[in-house]
Amino acid sequence: MKGTAIPKLFGTDGVRGRANLFPMTVELALALGRAVGKGFRSLPGKHRVVIGKDTRLSCYMYENALVSGLCSMGVDTYMLGPLPTPAVAFITRAYRADFGIVISASHNPFYDNGIKFFSSEGFKPPESWERDMEALIARGPEAFEEDLPKEHEIGKNVRINDADGRYIEFIKATFPRKLSLKNLVLALDCANGAAYKVAPLVFRELDADVHVYANNPNGLNINDGCGALHPENVQKAVIDHRADVGIALDGDADRVIMVDENAQIVDGDAILAICAKDMFYKGMLQSPRVVTTLMSNLGYVTALRDMGIEVITSQVGDRYVLQEMLKSDTNLGGESSGHIIFLEHNTTGDGLVSALQVLRIMIETGSKLSELAGAFKKFPQICLNVYVRSKPPIDSIEGLSQYITEVEQSLGSTGRLLVRYSGTEPILRIMVEGPKRSLVHQYAEQLAAIVKTQIGV
Repeated sequence: MKGTAIPKLFGTDGVRGRANLFPMTVELALALGRAVGKGFRSLPGKHRVVIGKDTRLSCYMYENALVSGLCSMGVDTYMLGPLPTPAVAFITRAYRADFGIVISASHNPFYDNGIKFFSSEGFKPPESWERDMEALIARGPEAFEEDLPKEHEIGKNVRINDADGRYIEFIKATFPRKLSLKNLVLALDCANGAAYKVAPLVFRELDADVHVYANNPNGLNINDGCGALHPENVQKAVIDHRADVGIALDGDADRVIMVDENAQIVDGDAILAICAKDMFYKGMLQSPRVVTTLMSNLGYVTALRDMGIEVITSQVGDRYVLQEMLKSDTNLGGESSGHIIFLEHNTTGDGLVSALQVLRIMIETGSKLSELAGAFKKFPQICLNVYVRSKPPIDSIEGLSQYITEVEQSLGSTGRLLVRYSGTEPILRIMVEGPKRSLVHQYAEQLAAIVKTQIGV
């Protein structure tokens, strides 16, 4: 890579792409490890980095490459094994590590992978740090040679065996000790992902009757027709077992989609609204405001504002939600996708924390999940993902801008339209929201058709 300009490595959630293809190559993982390690060379003392992963087959090679890069720069590494992303954020703080690294592509298929980072406080590093890493890696191997440690200063690698147990106890501590799940039947979908071991134990140790699905990862089946992106599985499980609640996690368990006793989906917007209402009336909101994103349903936003809760809107992406939360002194925020951040519990979205907060509210109020979600009116909304072969400026796509203008004029103040590229996948996302379901579907399908004709795969 010497002397050559490389593309932007970091997206909205670390580095992500197809395994064994740039940027997700072993060489890049090695360089990332060295780049992180180089940042500690000018600081006194020994430094440590914890590394967790999900269940993808490709995680092994990135794990070894990161360890090699970090140890070559004198940093000690602590391997946690398969563990949810929010668990790595917690363990980073608990171990007082200088940095945390997660090898995961979250909700993506097994053939993708990614590398994302946490600071010593458990927060994702700023974009300025990412740009520094890109510039450093672009300089090539000689950027690190001047800082290589002496032979006796090379880092060592340690495998941690109690990370699962520590995280389980941490999660259980977010649920009131005086309460129990013993009267609840749960259907749990682990997405064959990072929470396949810890999630069933958390709910069972809190005395729930748990029916577990998709908890047998083989390296290739993560998110494969299961998990938060395929809640139809847990919907069926709720019916089969007459469960009170269904819980579907994604591959790295930082998001959750829930299902009520009638097998109706309760998405991230509904979870956020349920928790915001409860916390507001109990005085648990740090300030009378919550953070949502541009994708959040207008029905929930309107209902929260009618209660007297200020709703702050951020860009799509949990890092942007968190930025707005910190800026506005807010301890609750989230996305419709199921990333919900409870800052008094964790520094990032945590599917298990989110699920337990909803279960707590159900028990304390004696309500069914359908009753809690039914207190809010959801506007008809459709979200479509169109796979694209390239990402030209949206206003340059022939016919798209004109039709977007027509739709926006038709919806007026009674609806919304959002067209944007995914920051982590070759996808253009279309969201249309309005008072009439048939019209919403018509607009969304026509927008998707234009995109498919012009830049579709």
